[in-house]
Amino acid sequence: MSSKNTICLWYDGTALEAATFYAETFPDSAVGAVLHAPGDYPAGNQGDILTVEFTVMGIPCLGLNGGPAFKRSEAFSFQVATDDQAETDRLWNAIINNGGQESACGWCKDKWGLSWQITPRVLTAAMAHPDRALAKRAFEAMMKMTKIDIAAIEAAVKG
Repeated sequence: MSSKNTICLWYDGTALEAATFYAETFPDSAVGAVLHAPGDYPAGNQGDILTVEFTVMGIPCLGLNGGPAFKRSEAFSFQVATDDQAETDRLWNAIINNGGQESACGWCKDKWGLSWQITPRVLTAAMAHPDRALAKRAFEAMMKMTKIDIAAIEAAVKG
């Protein structure tokens, strides 16, 4: 890895599967080096895939097949800014239709338990708008959603 700071994500033997899914789903993503364990370790055996280097939208990551000891939480997530409803739908549906779970307000989890915020730029701009009443309407509309509906956000902004 050439990056000085890399996100290490723990998997239970599925790091390569996850990295491959991310590379196929998100732009500017790729699978890099795959390291096989040079000896036995608590979660596996010599020759098993130990780590997988990959990038997700340009962010360097390392998938570590560390076993079942540690689980993910929503305290860590990737937030993906989308430009339109088609992109929002494509990414959301890719995650959900590959064994993921819907959550609220644009959040979902992939089948490996990693949380994603699929967030249209329209929503971010509306919530940061200097007109706080407009921002509140956008926020209240978002609070009723699972996947973000840009048309509904735009309607809320207009009042």
